[in-house]
Amino acid sequence: MVERPVQPAAAPRSFEGAHLGEDRPSTRRLDVSWQRAWVPRTASALCLVLGLVNVTAIVSPYWHQRLTRVLDVLPGVVSNAEVVATAIMGVLLMFLSDGLARRKRRAWTLAVVLLSFSIVFRVVVHSQLHVRVVGLLLISLVLLIWLVIFHAEFYAVADPRTPWRVFGVFVVMFVVGTAAGYLVIETRARGIFASLPFGTKLADTWWGFIGLETTVDAGDGRDDDLVYFALLGIGLAIVAVLLYLLLRSPRPFPRLTADDQARMRLLLRDAGSGDSLSYFALRQDKSVIWSASGKSCIAYRVVSGVMLASGDPLGVPDAWPGAIAQFVAVARQHAWAPAVVGCSELAARVWRREAGLEALEIGDEAIVDVCDFSLDGRAMRNVRQMVNRTRRAGITVQIRRVRELPEKERQLLSRCADQWREGGAERGYSMALGRMGAVDDGDCMIVTAYQEDVLQGFLHLVPWGSDGLSLDLMRRSRDADPGINELLIVTVIEEAQDMGIVRVSLNFAVFRSSIERGERIGAAVPSRAWRAILLFASRWAQIESLYRFNSKFRPVWEPRFVLYPTTRDFARVMVAYLRAEGFLAMSGRRARSTAGQRRDAPVETVSERRER
Repeated sequence: MVERPVQPAAAPRSFEGAHLGEDRPSTRRLDVSWQRAWVPRTASALCLVLGLVNVTAIVSPYWHQRLTRVLDVLPGVVSNAEVVATAIMGVLLMFLSDGLARRKRRAWTLAVVLLSFSIVFRVVVHSQLHVRVVGLLLISLVLLIWLVIFHAEFYAVADPRTPWRVFGVFVVMFVVGTAAGYLVIETRARGIFASLPFGTKLADTWWGFIGLETTVDAGDGRDDDLVYFALLGIGLAIVAVLLYLLLRSPRPFPRLTADDQARMRLLLRDAGSGDSLSYFALRQDKSVIWSASGKSCIAYRVVSGVMLASGDPLGVPDAWPGAIAQFVAVARQHAWAPAVVGCSELAARVWRREAGLEALEIGDEAIVDVCDFSLDGRAMRNVRQMVNRTRRAGITVQIRRVRELPEKERQLLSRCADQWREGGAERGYSMALGRMGAVDDGDCMIVTAYQEDVLQGFLHLVPWGSDGLSLDLMRRSRDADPGINELLIVTVIEEAQDMGIVRVSLNFAVFRSSIERGERIGAAVPSRAWRAILLFASRWAQIESLYRFNSKFRPVWEPRFVLYPTTRDFARVMVAYLRAEGFLAMSGRRARSTAGQRRDAPVETVSERRER
């Protein structure tokens, strides 16, 4: 958890109807980082071009000759005789490009060192400073001074654990690279080179990593060239991997402290009735950012360099700007892309005002008004028939709080949740709690369906303020009657008023409005085409089936949004979102630590479709 960022928090802009008061940060907004966005972009583009020119000139002698005149006037590029420096310079510049674009301080430091080395190297190598060399030195010096002047634009901190990790990776890669290089020499060297002693071959391997010509590749044959480029490629690969590790953004493991959870539960109790997803902020794979006053907080996780929040901020809307300002400041400090998934329309408006994020509607949440729900009428015929059929089959439903469940039944539900899960991986982040039966979640609701003492299915619902429930998990036995889910949901809704519940949130339907528009009579060609794409994707993801299932209960549809910084960040944010939800595989320990349970409804069977 990041309590207070090093960078000053960005002051929020005004929000209509909000009394910000003490939640408005006292520090000034980071206007410089927005007004001078061209500084990191220009530095990034320049480094990328220079790197590509260097590497191209080294790999291809033909292009090296064609680019001679260009190379003579670009900073950081050396002549034909300086092959080694050119190769290393090219790789360094290309990897520094992304870091400078993301305002990373380490990238800026390496760029300054690299340009300083280039200037000194030119002065030392060239004893006579003719016009071409003087011009090159001036350009390098101007670029260096320019970076120094705008040093404040490059403030993003790096992972403090990285240097030790880089050292460990370097040792491993150096040993593996040495073995691979030595093997290349043994298999490709010919003649007298094959009889060289072990120590000479080992030294030649290391010299080859930095591009120096050695005794085993001093000839002009094809094998000699192969040995030279193979050793140089291994050396450049080592440098590239080390630079990537050195410049990557911090990737903290998410955690919620006991104090965080206690404070968040107080907010949920006092002001948690606004958003149906608020309770899911208590997932163990999230961290939290607090506003200065402590009246609002934002739960998030860092995935693929994206600081991904979910749902609305906790607390009353008046206090949201303070938490949003802290969130954005921490994201900038660590070069993370700030993003939000699954937020309501109100929260989307506040995020846009306070952080300047772009918004895209990604689907709708189905919310059932308990007072208006009824099984009567032709529109509810399908649900009514399925519920009556399951009841006649002797299936009984019981509604209890988690605290009321005996330990033996909790264990049974956990086993069944795993066995009945559709697919091999747990999914869920923004609309799933990721656990069931915990002592602290005693207010959660468990709805079970038994037939002759055999568990057939169950629902797990979390509190939505003091008068609502939000569906977290839905499971049914593969051998159970298809109407089990309908029976469970209808029973909850029918009994809700006696429990003081007036609203129940069901599953989230991705791109529901797009499917609905595309199936209307006279729909435009783009709408029909987009609907066809979504239906095709439904073969692998529950897109249409969840929409059809939710619509059976005649809910009120509440739109949900994803927010991202700019259009060029959208793909990156969506990849992070899919990874967080479990649709894209995550590796090793991080995958296990972030596993959650999805809000799920089984895909409709053929018989269900026919009945509908």
